[in-house]
Amino acid sequence: MVRKYVVAPHGGRRAYPDISSALRAAAERHGPALIEIAPGHYEESLTARGEVELTCRGGAPGSVVVSPPRGTVLDAFGTVRVRGLLLVGREADVVDCLGGSLTLEHTEVRAHGGVCVHARRASLVTLTDSVFRYGRTLFAGAGGNIERCGFHDAADNALAVIEGARVSVRDSRFEGSRIHGVRVSDAWAELVGCALTGTEKAAVMADTRAELTMSGCRVDSVHAEAVMFIEQSRGLVRGLRVSDAEHGIGVASGADPVVRDSVFAGCRDTGINVQTTGRGTFEDCEVVDAGSVSVFSTNGGAPRVNGCRVTGGNVGVAVVDKARGHFTGVVVEDLSGVALRVFDESRAVFEQTRVERCPAGLEVRGNGGTTAQLTDVRITGFDLSAVAVTGEARVTLTRVSAEHGLLGFGVGEEASLRVQDCDVSATRAGGAVAFGRARLVARNLTVTGSEAFGLCGTESAYVDVADSRFEDCAAAGVTFDESGGGRLVNCSVTGARGMGVQHNGRVDLVSLHTSLPVVERVPEPAPPAVQVVNHHYHGPVFNAAVHGVQLAWNNDEVTQRIIEPAPTRATPGTTPRATPGAGRRTIQELDDQNGATP
Repeated sequence: MVRKYVVAPHGGRRAYPDISSALRAAAERHGPALIEIAPGHYEESLTARGEVELTCRGGAPGSVVVSPPRGTVLDAFGTVRVRGLLLVGREADVVDCLGGSLTLEHTEVRAHGGVCVHARRASLVTLTDSVFRYGRTLFAGAGGNIERCGFHDAADNALAVIEGARVSVRDSRFEGSRIHGVRVSDAWAELVGCALTGTEKAAVMADTRAELTMSGCRVDSVHAEAVMFIEQSRGLVRGLRVSDAEHGIGVASGADPVVRDSVFAGCRDTGINVQTTGRGTFEDCEVVDAGSVSVFSTNGGAPRVNGCRVTGGNVGVAVVDKARGHFTGVVVEDLSGVALRVFDESRAVFEQTRVERCPAGLEVRGNGGTTAQLTDVRITGFDLSAVAVTGEARVTLTRVSAEHGLLGFGVGEEASLRVQDCDVSATRAGGAVAFGRARLVARNLTVTGSEAFGLCGTESAYVDVADSRFEDCAAAGVTFDESGGGRLVNCSVTGARGMGVQHNGRVDLVSLHTSLPVVERVPEPAPPAVQVVNHHYHGPVFNAAVHGVQLAWNNDEVTQRIIEPAPTRATPGTTPRATPGAGRRTIQELDDQNGATP
């Protein structure tokens, strides 16, 4: 049977004058106790043992204020329930659960310089419809259930789940934290339907082998990452909505989460950011209007991205600085920069990818360790090139189509490009070009409707093309100039305009089929070398007769003054006759009198 105890600020008939005296009385009877507290301000520290419920009597939640000058407000051990109280503490744990179970309902906790709630190892704490201000709520090796709570303006992490704790949080709000909204470290946590805003660091942080599950959460207006996984953390994130974060989601240092059905909108830097050997699987996500890069893999990152969409923003997918990435079913649309980028010893695979209305499709640059593979990729509506490869990078294209742009495929410097079963159509500059000392190998390449050339090899590039077709190219189907070379095997050039092949004599034409002209352009011989012999003498040397000149040497300064000739009159019908001395004369004034004038 539950025994009832009544507390009133000034005591009274059958009422205790303070909460502590009622708790002591309940402890002496060793049974379940209900302590009803009348509205008022109680400056005392409470110790609850056994099965005890503290509740507000006859007033609104928060009308009972428990606020000692310093120290812990409530020290609980047993089965303790608190309803409708306002607990205010300074420089200590406001509520300390040493063991057993503790439930806070419709309660507000304010921690000025301390911890709101400290759930210690092996305890179980349930927080429902409550508010926690200024301090963090800490679960250290404890279990916890949180529903419909608010965590506001924490000077630290609003909620910390550490040391093997297991906490479930539902339909709660975190705002204005100085560090993280939720931090999970070497522990397990689940967030369902929560909202986080205004944190100064990552809104949700999982570190030190943490297990984090998020479902249907929203994060907005944070100064750093919305969600961050580091230090071998794992987890599942579903239905996350992020707006106005520096980075939508970050993965680093061996972490490997799974992220599905999430939207990262208006991120100031990156939407998905994987770095420092981080991994991660991202499925059916969307990145909208990222300020710098929508999907970023760098410094050893290695994400797997499937079925994601990138819309708006600057760069779509960037894999740089010895990173990796595998991208399948990705759609990239309406960017202001390049859609796909692979730089600096990075390796990327793109499969079943579509790029539309971006200035450039794929940009690859770096040394021989920089590689990209594209399979079943469509690039359309580009302003520059669909594929551009430079440095010493190596790229393989299989069943890649490029249409409605400036240039289809370009490879330069010392890079290598292999093309298999690809097609280029409706380009303004050309289908495929190799320049510098690059190497282009193509099999079953089709170029249609180029407003310039179909295939071009220039400088010292080598082009090896077989079983390919060049149709209706305005200037030439195939053109080679300078010292570029290679071979065409079983290729055809068709159309009603331009030349079939224009080459420099360094190309093997094997089984070429064309009705258009084939022209070999003999390069012009180089001009003879000019030998300049410079002799040094103390005076001028003339190799032929010289007239009408004045010379000066061994002079530091020379001032030249021009005297215009006097006008000459001519008799009508006659030829003017030169008057001696009447022509233009030059007077040399030599400041250095040691010089000589011949």
